[in-house]
Amino acid sequence: MVMLPISVFIIAKNEADRIGETIRAVRDLTDDLIVVDSGSTDGTQAVAEELGARVIFNAWPGYGPQKRFAEEQCRHTWMLNLDADEVVPAKLAAEIRALFAQGEPPCQAYKIRIAEIFPGESAPHPFAYALAPVRLYRKDWGRYSPSLVHDRVDLNQGTKVGKLKGTVHHWSVRSLGDQLAKLNRYSDQQAVDLEIRGVSIPTWRVFFELPANFIKAYIGRRHALRGTYGFLTAMNYAVSRHLRLAKHYEKRRLNALKDTASKPE
Repeated sequence: MVMLPISVFIIAKNEADRIGETIRAVRDLTDDLIVVDSGSTDGTQAVAEELGARVIFNAWPGYGPQKRFAEEQCRHTWMLNLDADEVVPAKLAAEIRALFAQGEPPCQAYKIRIAEIFPGESAPHPFAYALAPVRLYRKDWGRYSPSLVHDRVDLNQGTKVGKLKGTVHHWSVRSLGDQLAKLNRYSDQQAVDLEIRGVSIPTWRVFFELPANFIKAYIGRRHALRGTYGFLTAMNYAVSRHLRLAKHYEKRRLNALKDTASKPE
């Protein structure tokens, strides 16, 4: 099968149970498949290498910086980014192949819908919450944001952006406990990011963040349509948003106390 002039890059840590499906779904599209690993201890590196990926170690610097490092390892100008828990179904792979069939695609970047799949499901729910970020793009027209937590491609002014019809399957939840642990770690980075950017969120929001974000997930993101499991994942999301503000408040409080203690009497 003819390989496309694109590089596929994936960042990973301890994804041995999931990254195999991710790689198998796209390895016939590219001759340049890169996995940037930040120190897996479960054999992720071996799984990726056995499936033909080029595995490179880079200590974790944050989401944006890690993806920017991965971009630098790509040999082709066109790049497709996937997370280690995302799978490109055959229909989407065929759409990407068709996009390059006539030569250079008409746009410089393409958004791709990404829909979450919960444990026990084999495909996204018809009304599953989904995002549509830029994931297929030319690296001379866009690069990942250097933000520690904001996972997005910053495009050059004038970039023509298209949207593919297919959907990436996002197996984002191993279990409720694993999801909560992941969200808790992410909230640590969010609190640090707020501090780095000098953002100060009003204290009154800590009293409303949890219920407001439960409603956002349960109603706005349609988790209500996913039964009891949807309720529980909405609760996890709300708790994670609460933790982000709680940790932000704690950092501000400790910094204020240090400033007070350092002032001469």
